[in-house]
Amino acid sequence: MENFLQKANSPAMYLICGVVVLFVMAMAAFFMVKAWREGVRVGMDKGKMRKAVTSSLTFTIIPSIGILIGVIALSGSLGVPVPWLRLSVIGALQYETVAADVAAKGAGLTALAAEQMTGDVFVSIFLVMTIGIIWGGIFCIFGLKKYQQKALNKVSADNNKWGAILFNAMFIGLICAFIGVAFADLRKGSVVSLVVIVVSALFMALFTWLVKRKKMQWLESFSLSFAMVLGMASAILLTYMGVK
Repeated sequence: MENFLQKANSPAMYLICGVVVLFVMAMAAFFMVKAWREGVRVGMDKGKMRKAVTSSLTFTIIPSIGILIGVIALSGSLGVPVPWLRLSVIGALQYETVAADVAAKGAGLTALAAEQMTGDVFVSIFLVMTIGIIWGGIFCIFGLKKYQQKALNKVSADNNKWGAILFNAMFIGLICAFIGVAFADLRKGSVVSLVVIVVSALFMALFTWLVKRKKMQWLESFSLSFAMVLGMASAILLTYMGVK
């Protein structure tokens, strides 16, 4: 395990992953500067623009806490650079953990654990995590405009309710996939995944109630991240208590 993690955390891995992350950061900075200059050009109030930048910064840092926890959680089995790369570009915490676990078990590992990891399995996991997530970006580049013009706009023009129905159906399907994984773990004798889902759902319901009933609008942007963090905390607590 120590030998594998030394390679996974080697300077070469940091360099490879760091170049990609720095490119994405540079691209974000480039468009931020262009947006600011365009705002000045069209005569927008600079005070409002600064307020928008400050608000965006605030609403970016807090939700990213869940992503940081995901990097920490995956770093114990995959090292730091790969989770850092995957969760810094297009990857999502929910997808990356499931994809890594499925790839590891498909390669013959009993769990996503560094002590069982080999170089071949590590490359396979990294490939699955990467290949599985890139298609959304590729489809958006080559087909989003056409799809919006010929499909989404037509649906919205005919009946705007269908757009909400399709989105909700897709989201519910995604949630059902995670619940299915939890029940699969339950059949194997592990209750942690199911408890995490229940805890996260309960806190999400609480935050939604606070936003709607108590008018705590500021909580709306942070509710998902807070629910994720609290769900992860419950997993840590259960594991510490020896619950499988």
